[in-house]
Amino acid sequence: MSPADPDTDPAPAGSAAPLASPTSDEARRERLLAEVAALPSLPGVYRWLDAQGGVLYVGKARNLKKRVSSYLQKDHGGTRIGHMVSRIAKLETTVVRSEAEALLLENNLIKTLNPKFNILFRDDKSYPYLKVTGTPDTDVVAATAAQRFARVAYFRGAVDRRHRYFGPYPNAWAVKQTIQLVQKVFRLRTCEDTVFNHRSRPCLLYQIQRCSGPCVDLISAADYARDVRDAERFLLGDAQAVIEDLQAQMMGFAEALEFEEAAKVRDRIGSLSRVLHQQSVEANSLSAADRDVDILAVKVAGGRACVNLAMVRGSRHLGDRAYFPAHVDDGAALSEQDFNDRAEEDLAGPADGGWAPHTPEVAVLEAFIAQHYIGQSVPPQLATSHRVSPELLDALGEAAGVKVRATHQPREQKRVWLEMAAKGADLALARLLAEEGSQQQRTRALVEALELEVDDPAQLRIECFDISHTAGEATQASCVVFEAHAMQSAQYRRFNIEGITGGDDYAAMRQVLTRRYAKLAEAVAHGRQEEPEPAPETEAAAAAPVPGDEPVPVPTPRTPGRKRGLARLPDLVLVDGGRGQVAMAREVFQELGLDISLIVGVEKGQGRKVGLEELVFADGREKVYLGHDSAALMLVAQIRDEAHRFAITGMRAKRASVRTGGSRLEDIPGVGPRKRARLLQRFGGVRGVASAGVDDLASVEGISKELAEEIYRALH
Repeated sequence: MSPADPDTDPAPAGSAAPLASPTSDEARRERLLAEVAALPSLPGVYRWLDAQGGVLYVGKARNLKKRVSSYLQKDHGGTRIGHMVSRIAKLETTVVRSEAEALLLENNLIKTLNPKFNILFRDDKSYPYLKVTGTPDTDVVAATAAQRFARVAYFRGAVDRRHRYFGPYPNAWAVKQTIQLVQKVFRLRTCEDTVFNHRSRPCLLYQIQRCSGPCVDLISAADYARDVRDAERFLLGDAQAVIEDLQAQMMGFAEALEFEEAAKVRDRIGSLSRVLHQQSVEANSLSAADRDVDILAVKVAGGRACVNLAMVRGSRHLGDRAYFPAHVDDGAALSEQDFNDRAEEDLAGPADGGWAPHTPEVAVLEAFIAQHYIGQSVPPQLATSHRVSPELLDALGEAAGVKVRATHQPREQKRVWLEMAAKGADLALARLLAEEGSQQQRTRALVEALELEVDDPAQLRIECFDISHTAGEATQASCVVFEAHAMQSAQYRRFNIEGITGGDDYAAMRQVLTRRYAKLAEAVAHGRQEEPEPAPETEAAAAAPVPGDEPVPVPTPRTPGRKRGLARLPDLVLVDGGRGQVAMAREVFQELGLDISLIVGVEKGQGRKVGLEELVFADGREKVYLGHDSAALMLVAQIRDEAHRFAITGMRAKRASVRTGGSRLEDIPGVGPRKRARLLQRFGGVRGVASAGVDDLASVEGISKELAEEIYRALH
């Protein structure tokens, strides 16, 4: 990123003079005006920065000089724009060749820098796909048995050319439902290749008519390939053509007096017809160009917004997914300013009738389209609840290499889909507002119940610890963080507990608290509040969500005034346990010189029943029972349960690693990719290799007796 003018680059933010006095304000304004005067009248991206170097706003312009000067030459008063302009200390710009390049750069910077006045959507593009293994031109003669019989599977990640992919789907449930349909209608296999290669008799899926049994040659490769082609045509939206071909097959079997085969095809036609009926739309009711459509509906209320994205692929409605942006009010105000500037640059407006009114809904929708589809496949058709800028669509199409059209008043089936998406946006936003209101109420209730000295409940920071193990095996501790009325999963930590007697929870709690707060206590003692970087071998950030376990898509708001890499002592430290755990935590805090009044234990009630928990204090206060219907206790239980969940999932993963030897085949000298593949294929996975004896390992092609002994030692 280059400054606006290298010759007049302002001083670094750290050396900037305070902006409180009129003289400093005038000097700042004059310096910025001088920078703006030197800007070219070319497309580009601009960035406003504050005195600390924080990015306030990122925008793009067809004419940098006109757009940027409008911020400084107009009187914005006490508006949100005026508030931002009063904080501007520095300008940075980048000149590009076209608006499409400006769109790409703008949204890449927005996602990277998280500006305070831009509408921000969480960068979550890990959509799932349905994968069909192999390619149509696979050499059947040279291919293995597993390669000759394609497999359908759930997939999430980067696609490649070795397989065929269908989607993306809005969530894992939609993929799994589609796989079930493919199994039911076309009877394609879903088993792993290692399982497929070692079957000696058909599995249960064959018995319930969800697989045609290619593993034991119950169907020929040619017939199976035909079923795969029919399944792909169905996924692409050619279901009616598939039905016609199946009808022809049925008649052919009937004419040949093969009535059992004809009955099987008849049943397949019936299953496929029922699937199409459930979709409530015939494949031939839409043109080929309209079979892949994204439906976008936006709703703004209560200072929050929701964009509901519904996906239609191959004329099939795959479901929807809600997105909730941050900085809605500020971002909408700045977006309106940019819109007005664009309108002044082109007073005639676009050729199709002029500019549409720029409401907060339009601002949110345009921000979503720009941020969501950059670097993502975009369908040729968008159906939107509000009209969006034609220049945005042109720039998006140029960047994606496809012609993108959008309609905000669709007809027939697309209108039905848009109404469904709009209703979904209403419900999702109402649910979010209710959840946020409830969570804020719980936070305030806890502050009042424990008489915490917190001025703003949104600033309340709680850290909770839990220990998990199985009879002393694979002990792990978890630390979860609650702040800004929400769980902050990016700040979660796991700790591998070592050097203690198995099952000693008190020693484990001592170790995790010491490791968590020792350096932070030292930093506080020296007047610094900087959190040390966690050691990779002992601490791990929160893992990515497991495919199929879709979290509620509520964004995690950033705490005002906090920067990445900085931390502070929590206002409350929860430990899952009673007096014993609290006593151990008190000893650690006394040794570190920290305030023991921060420690609160969550002691299980009589019969360990939920809602009967009592709070135990480290500073000698009497135990407190908040009541089973207390909003404060609900929050404590929520945080405690999250700490328990995070600890037990980490412990199970560690235990599984320990029980398979704690080593990987990749780490064993002499075991390359080919030998590793042969071992996995022979024994069906790492667990099978680990359970094999030396003689069994040596029987694999390329594995000598010495190497088999080395593999056995490494895995045991």
